Amino acid sequence: MHIDSQPSILYFGTPVVLISTKNQNHTDNLAPMSSIFWLGWRCIIGLAAASKTTQNLIHTGECVLNLPSVHQAGAVDFLAKTTGSNPVPPGKVQKGYRYHEDKFSLAGLNKQASETVQAPRVQECPVQMEAVVEAVHGLADGDAEMRGKILTFELLIKRVYLDESILLDGHPNRVDPNKWKPLIMSFQQFYGLGEQVHSSTLAQIPEHLYNTPDREKAINRAALTPML
Repeated sequence: MHIDSQPSILYFGTPVVLISTKNQNHTDNLAPMSSIFWLGWRCIIGLAAASKTTQNLIHTGECVLNLPSVHQAGAVDFLAKTTGSNPVPPGKVQKGYRYHEDKFSLAGLNKQASETVQAPRVQECPVQMEAVVEAVHGLADGDAEMRGKILTFELLIKRVYLDESILLDGHPNRVDPNKWKPLIMSFQQFYGLGEQVHSSTLAQIPEHLYNTPDREKAINRAALTPML
């Protein structure tokens, strides 16, 4: 039986992302989040307006979206209540956040140079996506109490890196969902994916039919980029 319910949060399960950005003093920031979804080679993310990552995205217009697997859950948890903002915003003080300048070292993660953006990739993450900001929108702009507190960013993916361990055998451009075990956040707890529960009719559609102009442009730009 369903009942009328009022949960404080509606985090029913989304992948965890470590967003790396450049601070204005040219140091690196790394922040976990899970408010994200993809459409083609674009995605939408939601962030608190006062966060350091938000400020960096507005200032630099770029980032790296690093997707951890279940094996990086401990490292992600080290970052859970840290912020690159100093002083710590009042809302985060109330939740027990603390300022930490070098979050890569704190989490025991290594930096890997990016090719199309300045922010570094996280070496340990099986999926890394370099991205640029295409648009910024306010959330709940029609509500006087909420206006200006949350921003959504439209990001365009410029380059994708996949660890060979998660690729479909013989297909360098396809992820094997039986090998890829993303870290999932559900109601503030970490989970992984279980076994496949049912065959999917959508899987009958060849993946190349989902190609978008964004992907083709990224491939062409990569081909024209000289090797360093």
